[in-house]
Amino acid sequence: MSAPQQVYEPFRAGLPPLRKYWKSLWSRRTFISEYSRSELREQHFDSIFGQLWLILNPLLLSGVYFLLIVIIGGSGGAIRYGHLTASLFLFYLVSNSLSGGVKSVTAGQRLILNTAFPRMMLPISATVIAFFKFIPTLFVFLIMRTVLGLPFGWEMLWSIPIILIALIFSLGVAILISTINVYFRDIASFLPYLIRTLLYLSPILYEASSLKPELRVLEYFNPLFPILDSWSISVVHAQTPNLSSMLAASGWALGVLLIGTYFFLSREREFAVRL
Repeated sequence: MSAPQQVYEPFRAGLPPLRKYWKSLWSRRTFISEYSRSELREQHFDSIFGQLWLILNPLLLSGVYFLLIVIIGGSGGAIRYGHLTASLFLFYLVSNSLSGGVKSVTAGQRLILNTAFPRMMLPISATVIAFFKFIPTLFVFLIMRTVLGLPFGWEMLWSIPIILIALIFSLGVAILISTINVYFRDIASFLPYLIRTLLYLSPILYEASSLKPELRVLEYFNPLFPILDSWSISVVHAQTPNLSSMLAASGWALGVLLIGTYFFLSREREFAVRL
């Protein structure tokens, strides 16, 4: 029996057979999980100090902002610090997906050139890695909010769909930026500035309710705004998030995922040439 051959046809923009593609992608879900775990082990996140750094990094950053805003600025208290920390934890889920997704395709050059598989596995793995990094921070925040004396309530269960929305959005931006980086490699160098800009324009250092009315326009142009606002209301204040914010967050997440997926699939067959 002759060995199977892979035929490379001339590139033509367009979507592949979607049913066959999703079936092939689903059949490789175990590989995605193991690939993500291997990447985490390579970054030493399977060790105690690696896990500790996942928590210390956003905690130290929130401590710096707490020093500037609460102690030096003299505004806020336990709720302000709880909001700052909780928002940073969720923000790191998105930023880690961006940082890992931007080079997921270009870093997998040898794998792409030598193996036939759905390339979308690579940005998906980057998002899975970001989610694995996010999980330990949830337990730390539960302990922290208990120490701070923040209220508990059934409304905190709204955090589950909010995390799901944030995960969908993170996957969408990882897929989108991984495609863009194939054509414009400088986007990886620009990404830290983009993440920092999102940090300052999102309700992290401040609560959405304290924003001046003339600045509320940020809510309509920043996709992270309704996600982080709903997150803070749920896990910090133990209240039900606004329906409008939840709908806006869901719309942004699904919209970015659909746009990123279409862009990725329509250009995927050209990746081998571009790399």
